[in-house]
Amino acid sequence: MEYKHKLFTLAIAFIALRMAMAGDPDIISDFIVPPNTTIVDGNLFTFTGMRVLVDAPFPTTFKVLKASMAEFPVLNGQSVSSAVLQYPASSINPPHTHPRSAELLFLLGGSLEVGFVDTTNKLFTQTLQAGDLFVFPKGLVHFQYNSDAKNPAVAVSAFGSASAGTVSVPSAVFNTSIDDGILAKSFKTDIATIQKIKAGLSPRA
Repeated sequence: MEYKHKLFTLAIAFIALRMAMAGDPDIISDFIVPPNTTIVDGNLFTFTGMRVLVDAPFPTTFKVLKASMAEFPVLNGQSVSSAVLQYPASSINPPHTHPRSAELLFLLGGSLEVGFVDTTNKLFTQTLQAGDLFVFPKGLVHFQYNSDAKNPAVAVSAFGSASAGTVSVPSAVFNTSIDDGILAKSFKTDIATIQKIKAGLSPRA
């Protein structure tokens, strides 16, 4: 019995250590050259994907344009990434989390209602104006809402990870394979209501 207790304690310690070490790896070189790259010059460190924003019409639905490791491979090992967020009037970035990074949002134009929920289920909210910054702590559920019915808003977010990850709460709960009965019990409702929510979240053809 004592042996099992020690083994259990060791397993818990190992899991805690792994959690403490989670995040972008430290690298022992200045940068990591992406696979199949033959020329290393200034082009490698330049991301042109945001050029599509210049003189483009404003989107009609909420839109995020990312510069993470997936889009900009040389970010690997640099522990940084960015995104431009466009909020048409009355649009929302639904509750979501970034499991590997905090988010520092800089509002360039318009206004936003923002908020996050901590691990005690306390909600922290703020109304941002152009020029304001707001931090969403790492891994916590948060959202942004443009409550202005007439004017759009634009923000730039910075992340302390080359691959911060995004977990959409509505999609993770209702657009996965979690059994309808389990969801109904979890939300203290019936299966018909769960199916109605799922239908509303399904992409329209």
